[in-house]
Amino acid sequence: MDDFPARIADALETFATKVRAMTVDRIANAVRWVTAGIVVLTLAVIALILFIIGLFRVLDTAVDPEIAYAIIGGLFMVLGVLLWRKRIPKEPREDTQDG
Repeated sequence: MDDFPARIADALETFATKVRAMTVDRIANAVRWVTAGIVVLTLAVIALILFIIGLFRVLDTAVDPEIAYAIIGGLFMVLGVLLWRKRIPKEPREDTQDG
């Protein structure tokens, strides 16, 4: 009976370790992945912006600035139209008849 307090303390420590493994460790891992995702997304956006600026500067030296603006604007317009078409999924039409 002398080791009863030690067994209770060990049981509480084991329980606390299991609870921590199920909660805090999982949340810490999720926060780590979310943080890495935000960093990667930020770097990707910066790289895209720098790529567009570089593309415009190359076009600006190759052709007149007005044509470079027209080409970049046309690319953005085509991209916008494609994204606009994808904004709402197409629903199946009900007026079609089978056979």
